[in-house]
Amino acid sequence: MPTLKPFKGDVYLWEYVPSLPGAITFAILFLIITILHGWRMYRTKLWSCIPFFIGGVCEVLGYFFRAIAWNATNSLAIYIMQSLFLLLPPVFFAATLYMVYSRLVRAISGEKCSLVSIRWTTRLFVIGDFITFNIQGNGGGLLANEKLAHIGNIIVIAGLIAQILLFLAFVICCVVFHRRFRAYLRHTSIPVEIRWEAYLNMLYFTSVLILVRNIFRVVEFIMDKQGYLQQYEWPTFAFDSVLMLLVMVAFYIWYPDNPVLVKTDRS
Repeated sequence: MPTLKPFKGDVYLWEYVPSLPGAITFAILFLIITILHGWRMYRTKLWSCIPFFIGGVCEVLGYFFRAIAWNATNSLAIYIMQSLFLLLPPVFFAATLYMVYSRLVRAISGEKCSLVSIRWTTRLFVIGDFITFNIQGNGGGLLANEKLAHIGNIIVIAGLIAQILLFLAFVICCVVFHRRFRAYLRHTSIPVEIRWEAYLNMLYFTSVLILVRNIFRVVEFIMDKQGYLQQYEWPTFAFDSVLMLLVMVAFYIWYPDNPVLVKTDRS
């Protein structure tokens, strides 16, 4: 039975031995749903979903390295790899969600109802996403360095908070558009070919899951290694693994592959 091994002297990278069955289970589940996403993306040529697919690949790699860590808790490289690959997927998921919103609004000719000009919506949110990606990635790379771990912790927290604020702004944009466009349809009675509200509900659902996960991560990093959330593994499975799996499943069920949306994606 593997035990915790020190990285250097009395320095331990982990506070527990990661669960091998848990890591393998989630690696397999994420592999299955990621393959399904890849197949559907290729079949529909919906290339705006590439970031989402990359997020799924990161999840698979993260749990793959976590499974290896079961018997290698003293390996710095494995610790960093699993940390980064499990920390960053929501950034990739978010990039696709932002693009889906923009394409949906354009597909139903609802540009005038959007809080932010559709011309700038994707650019602003994706650029913000890229910035939070770099902040979290740089901070995550410092977590295993004993001297710089505290700084890395602060950087990761800053990146996560920035992502939460960005996502809240995105949800507000969706809600405002939803209300305005619904009112617009009541006054004009123009038929809409797309089940636009179903896609918006998918964006709400996945966004809330990502927000809950990011809030969990912020609390986890604030509590640091001596906190309950880093002393036990079940919170990570419950508030990260399961939630991100649900994000991928929900997006697959309500996949934005309506012909009108696909045409908008290619234009």
